[in-house]
Amino acid sequence: MRRSISLIAGMALVTGLLGLPAIAQAPSQFDTVDDARAALDAARQQQRNARARAEQLERQAANSREASDRAITDAAALAARVQQAEAAIAASEARLALANRARRSLDRKLSARRAPLVRLTGALQSMSRRPLALSALQPGSLRDLVYTRAVLDSTIPVIRTRTAALRGDLDQAKSLEAEARQAVADRRDSETALRQRRTQLVALAEQERMKARQATGGADREAQRALVLAEQAIDLDQLVGRLEAAGSLRQQLAALPGPLPRPADPARAMASADAPPRASATNPPAQYQLPVAGEIVAGFGEAGTSGQRQAGIALAARPRALVVAPGPGRVAFAGSYRGFGRIVILEHANGWTSLVTGLGTLDVAVGQDIAAGSPLGLAPAQRGEVTLELRKGGEPVNPLDHLA
Repeated sequence: MRRSISLIAGMALVTGLLGLPAIAQAPSQFDTVDDARAALDAARQQQRNARARAEQLERQAANSREASDRAITDAAALAARVQQAEAAIAASEARLALANRARRSLDRKLSARRAPLVRLTGALQSMSRRPLALSALQPGSLRDLVYTRAVLDSTIPVIRTRTAALRGDLDQAKSLEAEARQAVADRRDSETALRQRRTQLVALAEQERMKARQATGGADREAQRALVLAEQAIDLDQLVGRLEAAGSLRQQLAALPGPLPRPADPARAMASADAPPRASATNPPAQYQLPVAGEIVAGFGEAGTSGQRQAGIALAARPRALVVAPGPGRVAFAGSYRGFGRIVILEHANGWTSLVTGLGTLDVAVGQDIAAGSPLGLAPAQRGEVTLELRKGGEPVNPLDHLA
């Protein structure tokens, strides 16, 4: 009997030590377990998408013959790797939050189970330290002693059954602790990779800006005109409209053909000139994507606090998250604009324009040609919103309808 009592006491003592602190306790950004699981699923999907984009762009860069095209594609591929690392950090944080929530829930359950076992163990240990001969000298008959022995023998199997469940809880606690430690290690590795890739990306973006300034002698004049338009524009809509008009005129002038011989059949030439434009001349930007990973907090056409309808979508961006070009095009404006932080306006082919606002830093210059996924800059250091607008001929359209 004494051996069984000592065994039970030891197991109950182990359960009394289960109030271990969760690994890396920090204020959780998730209100519920479902929110954390949804964030984990979204982060893993973003991680897979970023990896696929990076691999595709890396193959495209390797097959590119032009050095300029290769450099632009390399920057987009590196930006995709940065977004992959950012998604990995978000996934690790969600895993850590889930593990810590499960640990706290398990601790509460074990605390409820631990209290009666501790009281029982104390009584059993007290009896085990008392010699059997002294128990016989206590008031009461030998029949009472035999009865007590029988009660203890019948209680031991019940306690063993309950402590078996507690041993399972102990194993679960160890598993949750290991998961939390692994999540912390994964986050640390992803943060290291992110710092390295960001350093490479900043250097590559600076090289591209220098090349753009050297290749286009009129880029500085174009940037000055863009700043003047920004100062003169009454609001953001007027600024986008004026830049669209300037971009359309520039494209028309660039597309003007040289002197052509007089056509042999003027009627046929006139008919071909009046023919409707081909579908390729009206297509939206190719490989269109969201500029930053994050939850959509305001949809296209939703009424804002002022009652005005949203001309685009708003994304909740992580602090200092990388913001990329939603599609290939040319930078028409890059700078601060009142009330919108730092913004980028991109001219796409076929009369399409994208507007990205809410950036904290900028890594592009006016006149720079960029690919879909090329870095534009970083989100602010504090959690905020990055907005995306897509326009065709000045009219806002839902960018979600044109994602690749």
